[in-house]
Amino acid sequence: MNQPQPAFRIGLGYDIHPLVAGRACVLGGVNIPSDVGPDGHSDADVVLHAAADAILGAAGLRDIGHYFPNTDPAIKGLDSAVIVKKAVAEAKANGGWVVGNLDIVIIGERPKVMAQVEAMKARVAEIIGISPSQVGIKATTNEGMDSIGQGKALAVQAVCLVFKAV
Repeated sequence: MNQPQPAFRIGLGYDIHPLVAGRACVLGGVNIPSDVGPDGHSDADVVLHAAADAILGAAGLRDIGHYFPNTDPAIKGLDSAVIVKKAVAEAKANGGWVVGNLDIVIIGERPKVMAQVEAMKARVAEIIGISPSQVGIKATTNEGMDSIGQGKALAVQAVCLVFKAV
């Protein structure tokens, strides 16, 4: 059945990484002062990874692992801004989708990020090419439950609205 395409779509992204001592903590493209950081193949920026997956999902595309497999040694330590820019470009190339807004929730006991929220919003907006007013970032804890609540991991959920470019 060939139905007309909606003028907008919504995508959900999720990422989680363990926290390890001595690793840089980059969230939303911003260096966060912390004695622990997310561990991963790239720079492990869970905020940007969730954002990229939300953008790709809204456009009906595959996840970031398809475009940037963690088995590829060429992308070891990759700046996650590259991942988000690729997601934005793929959404535009595959249907003319552009980001309308992005809403992000950082879930973890540590590091504390509220002092860096405005800087993260500005950087995420810059990477995507939208206004900081189109990016929402908030943080919550897991109330001491599971590995996140015990400060052993950091998770992020992101929701993205894309619309047809005119």
